Amino acid sequence: MSAKDAKIAAAPISWGVCEVPGWGHQMSPERVLKEMSDLGFTATEFGPLGFLPIDPAIKAAILKEHGMTATGGFYPAILHRADHDPIPAVKVELESYIASGANVLVLAANSGIDGYDAALPILTDAEWEILFKNLDAIKAVAAEVGVQTVLHPHVGTMVETYDHVMRVVNGSQIQFCLDTGHMMIGGTNPAEFAEKYPDRVAHAHLKDVNESVAQKVRSNQVTYYDGMLNGLYTPLGKGDANIREIVRSLVKYGYTGWYVLEQDLAIFEEPAPGEGPYASAKESVEFLRKVLKELEAEGF
Repeated sequence: MSAKDAKIAAAPISWGVCEVPGWGHQMSPERVLKEMSDLGFTATEFGPLGFLPIDPAIKAAILKEHGMTATGGFYPAILHRADHDPIPAVKVELESYIASGANVLVLAANSGIDGYDAALPILTDAEWEILFKNLDAIKAVAAEVGVQTVLHPHVGTMVETYDHVMRVVNGSQIQFCLDTGHMMIGGTNPAEFAEKYPDRVAHAHLKDVNESVAQKVRSNQVTYYDGMLNGLYTPLGKGDANIREIVRSLVKYGYTGWYVLEQDLAIFEEPAPGEGPYASAKESVEFLRKVLKELEAEGF
């Protein structure tokens, strides 16, 4: 897909909407979707369970009211335990995809612990094999209803570090959500990954990262949550993730997936109109549109 035809979407977490208990003030779907629409977005991820109505038809109708379509959403599932079958819950989740036309299930390997700051268990070889089998099973179930499954390396999950990512690359055929922030914090260079494994990237979450804060998170000097509150993420183009080169690599190799502006943040009161998450998202989407126009002018 050329730079001109790139598909850009938003995500509710960029407005502080998060599944973690106690994360911060949660803005209403009506305001979040309106602000997305005002910024020119026509697509969004679903957001966490409960942000939009549970009923798939009502969820689809609310998105349509705001001129939005759904790309899919972030879905944490326990994948490594022999005593847990993730498939029944995945099938329920996919009902919303069928109703709204969403087509990307963004899967994270949930640790089973609330939040993203607890010490994680080290998986045995047998547990890795269970995780891979569950990835295959979920991929197959989703494909039956026209939905693609991607794995999202994420801080505080069982696929977090560079070694984890490489284990999945070598042990599974699952494609990835290239989350530029979580991969960078976990020790995977997202620009190098996009260049070396373009055929494994089917979805992208674009975040820019303040490396000095990321290093503190990486070395456990501060928690992920505290890092996020203290400037871990910046508007696109203001950090150290090399977003322009990542987008260039994706376009160069014919990437056809979504570019989702997905910047984790938390707020603690309702922001004034045009301020807070809206202002940050505006700066980011304007940067991305500028980069895509420049790449188009270069012939991509």
